[in-house]
Amino acid sequence: MTVVTEKQIYTPEEYLELKEESTDKHEYRDGEIVLMTGGTTNHNRLVVDFCTYLNLALMEQEGELFVGDVRLWIPRLCIDGTND
Repeated sequence: MTVVTEKQIYTPEEYLELKEESTDKHEYRDGEIVLMTGGTTNHNRLVVDFCTYLNLALMEQEGELFVGDVRLWIPRLCIDGTND
């Protein structure tokens, strides 16, 4: 049996309000709130290794590397290079 649910669109402000009370990790994508899965120890080791190498490779570049647990607003970049 398939259950069809209506897709609900949230504003960024609504998402942040809901995140204040939530113990789960979520991602905000184009108005949708998507539940993120929990990680494993193997996944965590891979992330640490990857971030170590990436951080070393990008030392001279502008920007910052974040591993997780940081709320960021990343505007969509259009094909022509302008922001949505």
